[in-house]
Amino acid sequence: MNMESMEQILGQQSFFAGCPPEFVRLIAGCARNHHFKAGEYLIREGEPADRFYLVRQGKVALEIAAPGRPAIIATTLGEGEIVGVSWLIPPYRAEFDARAMEPVRAIGMDAACLRGKCDADHHLGYEMMKRFLPVMVKRLHATRLQILDVYGQR
Repeated sequence: MNMESMEQILGQQSFFAGCPPEFVRLIAGCARNHHFKAGEYLIREGEPADRFYLVRQGKVALEIAAPGRPAIIATTLGEGEIVGVSWLIPPYRAEFDARAMEPVRAIGMDAACLRGKCDADHHLGYEMMKRFLPVMVKRLHATRLQILDVYGQR
């Protein structure tokens, strides 16, 4: 049986396409596989953003808690997408709940491990910022559209 290494798995993900192999090797050292059951939370709003996930299989809802109302789904993420961007920005606290909508297989990245490697190698840090900034902008846009949809129906 041929077991793929974490480095090989990450190298095959579109999020890391074009990433220098030495960076993929460094990132893989902070990664491990995770499984979540339907309904299980990957991340809870307000908790320490101590890891982020790359979805390999399944769907994850990013939810906004609304006092006195059911949670609002800001966006749904699937295969190849990143769950959790708050690991990059102090005070490193999750801004959304992330809930598995179905069974999810994901690669979890230890945020402190990766931040340490980015601090030690600013080229790696810049590479990660170039990859995460578009994700952040996309999430901000999705949240904005969700807010317009929720409050625009008055």
